[in-house]
Amino acid sequence: MGLIGSREQLSTLAGQFLRFALVGVSNTLLTLAVYTLLVRGLAVWYLLASAIGFVVGAVNGYLLNRRFTFPEHRADALTPLRWMIVQGCGLGLDEALLLAFVDGLRLDKLLAQVLAIGIVVLLTFAANRTWTFRMPALGEGAL
Repeated sequence: MGLIGSREQLSTLAGQFLRFALVGVSNTLLTLAVYTLLVRGLAVWYLLASAIGFVVGAVNGYLLNRRFTFPEHRADALTPLRWMIVQGCGLGLDEALLLAFVDGLRLDKLLAQVLAIGIVVLLTFAANRTWTFRMPALGEGAL
């Protein structure tokens, strides 16, 4: 076995990444749907709409990632707290980017949200993979 691991471990990691990506797509679609409904349909202030959409997506993401993406994760009492910390930081970054894109760069609110989500998703994936749902080391029998 090399530094990367066995074929079985690589297959497990690839499957996990695919499941995470699917959850991410569902989160993004759900977040954008809520945001669009609130901004375009109900004329809610775009920053409030973004926060509400983000929270809905975050709850969806925790539930799906915990059960679907990382089922072998050894959950402890701090797992939901770590998730909330990562998502809270993600929300803060999302709001700051949205404000900068809309008020600073004068981008369309929907386009600005799409761009902000893209940046935040990459960063929260890294944080959740390495901290929230950290996995046992390769030598411990699981990815």
